[in-house]
Amino acid sequence: MPSIVFMFEVHQPYRLNRNFIDSLLKLPPNPSFEDLFKAYFDEKLNRDVIRRVAGKCYLPASRIILENIDRYRNSGRSFKVSFSISGVFIEQALKYAPEIIDLFRELVDTGCVELVEQTYYHSLASLFPNKLEFMEQLEEHRGIIKDTFGVEPRVAENTEFIYNNSVAFILDLMGYKAVFTEGVERILGWRSPNYVYKAKGLSIKLLFRNYRLSDDIGFRFSSKDWEEYPLTAEKYSAWLSAVEGDVVCICMDYETFGEHHWPESGIHEFLRWLPGEILKWRNLEFLTPSEAIEKYPAKDEIEVPDDKTISWADLERDTSAWLQNPLQKSSFEAVKRIEPYVKAVCDDKYIKLWRYLQISDHYYYMSTKGGGPGEVHGYFSPYGSPIEAYTTFHHILSDLTIRILNEYKRLTDRKEIFKVVEDAKAFHFYLRDDKPLPIKARCIPEFIKALLLLPNPSIEHHLKNNDFRKWLKQVFRADRLAEDIYLLCANADILKRNITKIMSDLCNLRQTEKQNER
Repeated sequence: MPSIVFMFEVHQPYRLNRNFIDSLLKLPPNPSFEDLFKAYFDEKLNRDVIRRVAGKCYLPASRIILENIDRYRNSGRSFKVSFSISGVFIEQALKYAPEIIDLFRELVDTGCVELVEQTYYHSLASLFPNKLEFMEQLEEHRGIIKDTFGVEPRVAENTEFIYNNSVAFILDLMGYKAVFTEGVERILGWRSPNYVYKAKGLSIKLLFRNYRLSDDIGFRFSSKDWEEYPLTAEKYSAWLSAVEGDVVCICMDYETFGEHHWPESGIHEFLRWLPGEILKWRNLEFLTPSEAIEKYPAKDEIEVPDDKTISWADLERDTSAWLQNPLQKSSFEAVKRIEPYVKAVCDDKYIKLWRYLQISDHYYYMSTKGGGPGEVHGYFSPYGSPIEAYTTFHHILSDLTIRILNEYKRLTDRKEIFKVVEDAKAFHFYLRDDKPLPIKARCIPEFIKALLLLPNPSIEHHLKNNDFRKWLKQVFRADRLAEDIYLLCANADILKRNITKIMSDLCNLRQTEKQNER
């Protein structure tokens, strides 16, 4: 009896301000976060998009799902779905259309809806060589999901299902039980996507999207040229009943239901009747992702080398949607280059703005692909061309970079403790002597954040070897901080309890230096 797992990705980016130059001229001498945010991002456009899509998709589709959950909850065969909601979506919904979040809370409270982890900023952080930023964004997302909905996700999906061995390793390291990704033939080979698998050499399980059945709804539903048009709930449920395997993952953008396919297409009626039509088949049931991985054992181990990274984007189903042409690559490299400096400055204002510039949509709009994929990129883009997307992004990134580097220079001129070191002097973390981690610290704030996120065995390994104390003293001459860690932190648990205070002391020192300079 195949189980059906529905997973909907919910995301809206912060779109950039195309009139940034005019806004820049109006900034005060020492702009606040709010001043820079208003200069960098098009608040009116972002507000208008959220409110428009709320009326066409988020509110009506969520009410239909809630009605179906209530309708079948006492039948013994419940309707269940899962959502992956980006942190930047939650921010905007709370600000511009809080009724969306209220409705999502109702859905979660039914017990038939599971929330799935992703990066807070729906970013490409997993493609950074240093995976610490990826871990930080997952942790930040976990925080907003817990604060907003009162739950902690056990299952993850990386931005647009981007996946490789490194992604699996980090998610496994952080304790996630499973991850969604794309069921592409070049990875699965002869295997079917309709089973649970496991990442090679790890405990984390893999749920592969059945992209043909998913795209029948996501892309082809309103296409009158499609040979299966019109797609009815009855027809689609019959297709599902004929599938061989254990679990069929139907995953798509939530905006499919009213924004990508307008209400006039019949997409809401399709969603309304689909659960009932599926449950008419005695061999079908709905499961949440966590239920699926508990019910079904892994059929095999799957390996996805980092140079063969997959995603659900475009026909290539790789990273080319964001990183194919020179515009995209140079933009991504420029964002990566300032990572250690923005971390060293240790100012939440700059870190938050820098992370907003990691939102994957900025790079998506720079795509120069032709054909069908090019039409899709153009449909989503608020710009007239990829060149306009690129120039707008670089004007804003350049302004932010200058501000960060000026702040960095002011701090390091006064205190060596704030400096960034070259890769050869960075602290490279290990799980044990023969197990290096893809995580390094090039400045002290980055080092402290890593201590909060890394598993205890890694920390215990370095404490045992006195590595932290040696590095802080030899590279930064940070004798006091080195002794604090050595004396106060006998083991990993004690270290993590004390590290927040150490980070607070460092930030206070930074503020003191700024005030002294003035």
